Amino acid sequence: MSKLNTLKSILKERIVVIDGAMGTMIQKHKLSEEDYRGEQFKDYPHSLKGNNDLLVLTQPQIILDIHREFLEAGADILETNTFNANAISMQDYHMEDQVHALNVAAVKLAKQAAAEYTAKTPDKPRFVAGSVGPTNKTASLSPDVNNPGFRSVSFDDLVVCYREQVSIMMDEGVDLLLVETVFDTLNCKAALYAINELKDERGSDIPVMVSGTITDNSGRTLSGQTPEAFWISVSHGDLLSVGFNCALGAEQMRPFIQELSNVAWVPVSCYPNAGLPNEFGEYDDTPEHMAKVIGEWCKDGYLNIVGGCCGTTPAHIRAIAAEAAKYAPRTI
Repeated sequence: MSKLNTLKSILKERIVVIDGAMGTMIQKHKLSEEDYRGEQFKDYPHSLKGNNDLLVLTQPQIILDIHREFLEAGADILETNTFNANAISMQDYHMEDQVHALNVAAVKLAKQAAAEYTAKTPDKPRFVAGSVGPTNKTASLSPDVNNPGFRSVSFDDLVVCYREQVSIMMDEGVDLLLVETVFDTLNCKAALYAINELKDERGSDIPVMVSGTITDNSGRTLSGQTPEAFWISVSHGDLLSVGFNCALGAEQMRPFIQELSNVAWVPVSCYPNAGLPNEFGEYDDTPEHMAKVIGEWCKDGYLNIVGGCCGTTPAHIRAIAAEAAKYAPRTI
């Protein structure tokens, strides 16, 4: 059975678990500028601290261990550490020329961890999702309040950017692609355009997950769409699943997941933050509370895929996985 068919059959049997927050786990290591640079970039002319994607090259053991911790906690789907490993986002660190190396290394680490855990329990296969972040630019909004018509990026720029990243991930053998934390649906459409172009060229049936982000309690994405409008805008994309992640804690996310669950004809995913950030930028929601809230959605039949975003640790994923295991997946 192909990986796609295996995953589809598992989605019919049970609620699938995705991993937690890579950034939160990296922060716990309190890495210095020197740690980020490693030997490879020790003389680099620009500051690299905060470039978490770079750690797949300079601190691979840390990333591998984080992957293992989430798998140990019960994750079925492991995300590559590539959220910003694209040419547009890497401009912040003057590292556009490292996109290929970053994606190759990130996929190899995630695949190594997934293979280890699949070998331990062959009846529970693990899947590697190539994480495709939204970039740090927006195609449908102006960054200049005095010039609403201005755009810092075009649709075509985004297609080129996404195409480069996704083609490397496909070459390296990711099991699926995850276009995540979508704040601007036009950016997402560019990603889907690039992905579907590559799928056609290669005759590939690689599954694609899309996960948007509702930015506040208004219940809209940054580019102004409700959950239903967001789904309608991306529903042409031949998707494995659609859902929401980040931005809000589990408590705030419920009505938006409920709305999406009512309209989507594919599996629905949700991986919220561990609450809203406090005054120190940290997340306070406990594994027990978060699991209880998400468990209620599972009980009400809203979800097929669950996990955690900012602030969620292996303890959160373990608790969420245990709770989700009690309930049948959402019926489509």
